[in-house]
Amino acid sequence: METIKVAIVGATGATGTSIVNGLLASDSARYEITALIRPPSMQKPAVAELEKKGVRVVSADLTAPQEELVKLLTGIDVVISAIYIAELKSEMLLADAAKAAGVKRFIPCFFATVIPPKGVTALRDMKPADRLEQQKEDVLNHIKKIHLGYTVIDVGWWYQISVPRLPSGRIDYALTTTNSPIAGEGKVPSGLTDLRDVGKFVAKIIADPRTLNRMVFAYTKLWTQTEVRDLMDRLSGEKCTREYMSPKEIEDSIAECLSDPSKSILIHTLQYLNSWGVRGDNTPETAKYLGYLIANELYPELVSQLCPLEEYFEEVLDGKGVQPYGKLLG
Repeated sequence: METIKVAIVGATGATGTSIVNGLLASDSARYEITALIRPPSMQKPAVAELEKKGVRVVSADLTAPQEELVKLLTGIDVVISAIYIAELKSEMLLADAAKAAGVKRFIPCFFATVIPPKGVTALRDMKPADRLEQQKEDVLNHIKKIHLGYTVIDVGWWYQISVPRLPSGRIDYALTTTNSPIAGEGKVPSGLTDLRDVGKFVAKIIADPRTLNRMVFAYTKLWTQTEVRDLMDRLSGEKCTREYMSPKEIEDSIAECLSDPSKSILIHTLQYLNSWGVRGDNTPETAKYLGYLIANELYPELVSQLCPLEEYFEEVLDGKGVQPYGKLLG
């Protein structure tokens, strides 16, 4: 079995943890994993947990002189960025170091819904009004400019932020502020994925030569917002809270948020809702139009290993759900 040396930024975060677990459990390749950890975080319990799993942990300041990062990345085959959103500005520095170190493939921090590159969400755009110094599309363009091998991986909308509210409040522990109102009539399909399955997809994708210098959409199943709530109704025996926003109300709310820096999280939530809930961007049809490969078609044997939404909702109802953002968005 091939051995692939991988370096991960953000290995202790929600996405990074899934990726680490997926690589360690992979039957596609043998992965040797190095976690690049910010110096102030080296003593955190989550870092110690990585070491217990057999992950090599090194201190890495992405803003340090390039030669320091190049030294850390020399001999690495794949660099995966699951970087915290506020640190996106550091990704270009990481990409430059990866190029200089001879890294074969760079995975920028996308891991979200399928979205056209400009004019839909601030996270994909470069606009003076945005409050991020770099956006995802800027990073990708830079990677292409320096001729660094890459793969973009988008994974749809997580189950963990799709849980609807119940009147009893018994599953409030699993909710985040990204629990969206229903866009329009709630009939637009969107690809959903269990956060814990992201790593399973990544382990397949980064070992596959077909995905080099390509974009890949990985998701479990298409669901409409109405179908998601109907499912929870059936499983819980309650009637989910249903709050509707018309496309015009979403548009107006986005415009209002753009003028208020205190609403940066809300604007991203609304823009995502508009993209997958109104425009219908987060589907394999749109993904193919934009040039993506579809992971479910590349790896049909993986589909049966993915967690169904029904199973995750049962976990939530049993008190075993996951709130991936902790108190950050709560």
